[in-house]
Amino acid sequence: MIAPLLAGGIALLVSLFGTWWLTKYLAARGRSQPILVKNEANLVVPQHMHKSGTPTMGGIAIVVAALAGYLLSHIRRGVVFSDQTLVMWGGVLGMAAIGLIDDLIKVRTRHNRGVLWSRKGWITMGVAVAVATVLVATTEIDTRLSLTRADWPGIELGKVVFVIWASALIFATTNAVNVTDGLDGLAAGSALLGFTVFTGIGYLGFRNPSIYGDIVNPYDLTVFSASFAGACGGFLWFNAAPATIFMGDVGALAIGAALSLLAVTLDTHLLLALICGINVIEIGSVALQMVVFRASGRKKRLFRLSPIHHHFELAGWAETKVIIRFWLISAACVGGAMAIYIADFTKQSGG
Repeated sequence: MIAPLLAGGIALLVSLFGTWWLTKYLAARGRSQPILVKNEANLVVPQHMHKSGTPTMGGIAIVVAALAGYLLSHIRRGVVFSDQTLVMWGGVLGMAAIGLIDDLIKVRTRHNRGVLWSRKGWITMGVAVAVATVLVATTEIDTRLSLTRADWPGIELGKVVFVIWASALIFATTNAVNVTDGLDGLAAGSALLGFTVFTGIGYLGFRNPSIYGDIVNPYDLTVFSASFAGACGGFLWFNAAPATIFMGDVGALAIGAALSLLAVTLDTHLLLALICGINVIEIGSVALQMVVFRASGRKKRLFRLSPIHHHFELAGWAETKVIIRFWLISAACVGGAMAIYIADFTKQSGG
């Protein structure tokens, strides 16, 4: 367990100092986030207007810190790079690059819409398909549908269907985390919980090959997850309300890609919906809002404003109250996911 702890610790420190430096650097150059939160009726969230001018693109620190923690932890003898994790890094960096371009366009145009939504969706989907295809073509990833291990429920999807399934998971999760990133520390805090759970899952897989032998190099996946947990923790120091820096799309897309790829490679496909429970709620609220609004001929809305965290703000909840309560919901979801995993592990191990 030394390498994961080392990876997490290094990532935490790099993220702390990196975010501090990045905040000052971006603030000095006016790289701030435009605040234009409106719904279909042009209703603005007034609580957010004071955030105009806050530096964005802080997700750069998360990605750099996680990569530093991951790479430096491999200095230890016996810690080896796996094909799967290297492909995962390609996907994470690809998504981060898309988010960075989007953030730069937002800052330059002073508008909270960067790349056109339709174009951005196609680009992120293309990256998702490419990563899933490379995983299947170059690694020994298991192509069965899984909950806590490859043989449960163990439905063989085949390479083509698996690529489609994995691509959908990656695409949906990256967008869900992006949608969640609307309040100070909400996305980073919930992601920290998710990566912590995946670190535990990866380590259990490493220590119990007789049960989780279908996972390719679970120890390296554990190091990968621990690196992102540490990076999110360090970033949260500055991103917690009131935030002095926002992660931007560069951080949200990278985090979403990392979480989904861990689920794909650790054979916990179906468990991802619970581990990322708060993200599912957030993007689900956006989908429901669109369905109701369009079905009513653009006359009715299910929520005052979506994503749902804005609904509660407009209902009178303080931002910090929404964040803490959503963190608690996220903690309950990841706790439930871990309980399911441990229960199955206990059963399989004869405990």
